[in-house]
Amino acid sequence: MRPIVLLLFCFWSVLVFGQEASWSYIRLKPEVPMLLDKLAEEEARTGNTALDSKLNAVPNSILRKAFLYSKNPVLSRTYLLISASETLAADLMEAFPEIFEFYENLRPEDAKVFYPNDYGSTNPLGTTTTEGFTLDYLDYLDAPKAWYYTTGSRDIIIGISDGSLDTTRVDFKGKSKQLRNSSLSKGHGYSISANAAAQGNNGYGIPGICYDCSIYGTSYGHFKTLEQLVELSYAGAHVINCSWGSPIYYETAQQAIYEIYNNGSIVVAAAHNKDWKVTKGQKPYYPASYDKVISVSAVMHRYDDPADNILIDVKGNYYSANIKNIVGRTMGYPNNDLTAQPFVWPVSTANLNKEVDILAPSVGLFSYSKFILNDTISYSISETTSGATPLVSGTIGLMLSLNLCLSFEEVESILKATSTNIDDLEPNKRFKGYYGSGALNTGRAVTLTHHLMNPQEVAELVNQRFDRWDFEFRSLAKNTVLRNQVFTGTATLDLKAKQGIELQDGVLLAPDVGGSILLEMDPELDFSCPEKLPENREIIMPDKAKEPKRSFGNRGN
Repeated sequence: MRPIVLLLFCFWSVLVFGQEASWSYIRLKPEVPMLLDKLAEEEARTGNTALDSKLNAVPNSILRKAFLYSKNPVLSRTYLLISASETLAADLMEAFPEIFEFYENLRPEDAKVFYPNDYGSTNPLGTTTTEGFTLDYLDYLDAPKAWYYTTGSRDIIIGISDGSLDTTRVDFKGKSKQLRNSSLSKGHGYSISANAAAQGNNGYGIPGICYDCSIYGTSYGHFKTLEQLVELSYAGAHVINCSWGSPIYYETAQQAIYEIYNNGSIVVAAAHNKDWKVTKGQKPYYPASYDKVISVSAVMHRYDDPADNILIDVKGNYYSANIKNIVGRTMGYPNNDLTAQPFVWPVSTANLNKEVDILAPSVGLFSYSKFILNDTISYSISETTSGATPLVSGTIGLMLSLNLCLSFEEVESILKATSTNIDDLEPNKRFKGYYGSGALNTGRAVTLTHHLMNPQEVAELVNQRFDRWDFEFRSLAKNTVLRNQVFTGTATLDLKAKQGIELQDGVLLAPDVGGSILLEMDPELDFSCPEKLPENREIIMPDKAKEPKRSFGNRGN
């Protein structure tokens, strides 16, 4: 085990609501019929006159079902209550014991959210112009928690290497331009751009993750040179999204990635769609598997439990689909026994390999291309990584909107440290080591970014286990806390803090000979960086180029 080195140096809130509001869960008794939702600016019509009067007495109170897709008998009877009154939940429990059986107040931190007016039908405030849109993957990502701190900045440019983009469309007008012409590709570029940065809070379409960021579009391909990505970088793109790939490695392309990296731009790429049945985890795709690229594969996001979405195929076999935090779209049951532990069908995963860094939702994403081109509302139905990748790119855009001085290594470290660990879920265990750090959580990533740079906050690294990768953090926070955090194997941790580092319960810092731990206190620490534009950033050469990675199987696939 390598020794641990500790160095000490002596040198918008929502409408009327925001963090002032009280948020509570309140649960109906089993025998009570479901109540009709009450929205902020509406009169209550729950079906109980006395309850309506009580709710209407508190202006803009909200009562909505909290878990829309759950079939759990407890969660399905649970409502979210948002009110300017801190005692309303307790008052309802006391006044209506025949209706309610339980309540609990949420933490003030849970009220730090922002919902744009085009959020869709899962907006708990009901303040949406797109009620028919189901954007629950934004709930899964905790995007509203990120938007409390930032919705992006026009100064942050997300490059989209993909199909063409119509810069005159409402969600892109005034914030985008096309550097190179590209094919329409059935509107693929529309959907990718929308997921990353479609304009939000404009009463139209959907909000992209970094919806106040700018977009530069270009063509895709050029596998040997990645010339269009280099061009994007020198044009000022801070993040470059590639929702495409090839199984063929080119050393010239790897060198192009190093040039982009040295220029300060961050490349995010799709791990591709070949399933586990075909690849067995041994099929890299590029540019995702190049060094200094963040590789993204797919995870499911919707149902809390396999029992919440049991379906029957044409042969009469039971299966579950789109189960939260599972790496495959569908799960089967041994011997068609619903009481048995379900397993992931290998054919239902996206491409998984040891170069994957993180996962993001892919099934059930709003199809922006069909919305624009066909005027229809539809959603993705397969586990493709194209739509997942811009969710990560948009998250990085939000992080850079708060702190443009984050390095590639710091961005990757924050994404992984705040991802949801999915290792302990039984259906995922056979794929462990091939799906990166876990599932993207935009809210936690942006919150940690904010707290690390704010001397009044406490930054927390919690609830993860790593046995590989290199982690770098700079913290100006009044305290930097590690809790339920494990670094073993070849993992390295380099944490520099200005004010304090605290190791709490569940921390294990025990890397082997290939890893290391450095905890450093530096009262002079800051986040200064040269210039905003990527081409003016300090050049940091990689320690060494990785060995060329060759595709497995037929190189023409």
